[in-house]
Amino acid sequence: MICELCFHHCDLFEGQTGFCRARVCRDGEIVPLNYGKLTSLALDPIEKKPLRRFHPGSMILSVGSFGCNLRCPYCQNHEISMAAEGEIETVELSPEALADKALELRPHGNIGVAYTYNEPLAGYEYVRDCAALVHERGMVNVLVTNGTIEEAPWRELLPLIDAVNIDLKGFAPEWYKRLGGNLETVKRSISLAAERCHVEVTTLVIPGENDGVEEIKALAQWLASVDREIPLHLSRFFPRYRMTDRPPTTVEQVRRLADEARAYLAFVYTGNC
Repeated sequence: MICELCFHHCDLFEGQTGFCRARVCRDGEIVPLNYGKLTSLALDPIEKKPLRRFHPGSMILSVGSFGCNLRCPYCQNHEISMAAEGEIETVELSPEALADKALELRPHGNIGVAYTYNEPLAGYEYVRDCAALVHERGMVNVLVTNGTIEEAPWRELLPLIDAVNIDLKGFAPEWYKRLGGNLETVKRSISLAAERCHVEVTTLVIPGENDGVEEIKALAQWLASVDREIPLHLSRFFPRYRMTDRPPTTVEQVRRLADEARAYLAFVYTGNC
């Protein structure tokens, strides 16, 4: 069976797990191993997603599982994103229970559910099922994703999503290939989302990789061609996981690149500075 969720199109034998470590071929179907299996659950400020122009000052119930369809060597959440079933402790929570929990937290400022921490779309079916129930309870759905998803499932999911932050990890196809990804796929995901919900974009600025002025200018110009009011977050890198061979990005460089991006975009924010 071929998994058609993302561009990897993993061709799986019975019992075999895909590149994301979260989807398996079982009884002739591709099913998520991580359905309802949470590794993280927290009530976070909406700005932490990061979303700066969507219900500012609100709180949101944030949930994560395990698995990811990229292999970023600097992953900030590698303990869960690179884990497979049985490699990390999980708690099971049904879509109904999660939606009810979100509603219970409304008096504490909660506006809905954010699917985040690992790559939530590796557990696409759980996000879809939860999001429908969250909407039924009059609350919002936020998705924090790398945007590496095929067009058909993305179009199917978007009517259930109110806001999305998409990681645009750079603007060079070669860099994306090193991460196990595809730049054009992510650009398509951003463009489609911008037609249907609130969108913000994050780029982690890594010294010697995607921190060139011309690359950031090209990224900002393209994003402005979609909608110049899409907020761009340029975030400072710190050595993590398998990329500890270089220093943190300097605050000065992040701010310089942000100034360059502001020539094209209405809203540019710096993170981790």
